Amino acid sequence: MTWLRRRLGMVSGERGSALVEFVFIALVVFVPLVYVVAGFSAVQRGVFASQAAAREAGRAMGTAPDVVTGQERALRAAQLAVEDQSVEATDMRLAYAPAGADCAAAGSYQPTLAPGEEFSVCVTVTVRIPLLPEFVESNTATGQFVVERDRYVDG
Repeated sequence: MTWLRRRLGMVSGERGSALVEFVFIALVVFVPLVYVVAGFSAVQRGVFASQAAAREAGRAMGTAPDVVTGQERALRAAQLAVEDQSVEATDMRLAYAPAGADCAAAGSYQPTLAPGEEFSVCVTVTVRIPLLPEFVESNTATGQFVVERDRYVDG
């Protein structure tokens, strides 16, 4: 076996160099790759959480008997949907927008739950990227769900 190594030009001074090269490549390539995958999954989790929370809050608000009960149900449904995606419920904001408006106009509108009323439920979730400081909160995901209250509602 040593004859083969000498014949192929392998010297004993290069023993272990493959291990050093592998560790170097692992640090340069694999660690950033794992971080990028973790960052993308955190963003995707935030998008899923905001969309699911808006949908569930809209359903809860649309089927509520009155506005106060509807807001309580909508907030709780949104919190549960956000927590289901492993996002903290404290990073969530629930607002309502008039029919046809975008979520940028959300916040000043309050639904009345009148029969046939249309409005949008907007949920904004702060996306936390791993290993970034807490004060970096510029990454948000917004989900919107349009609610059309039934025209034939008792009350």
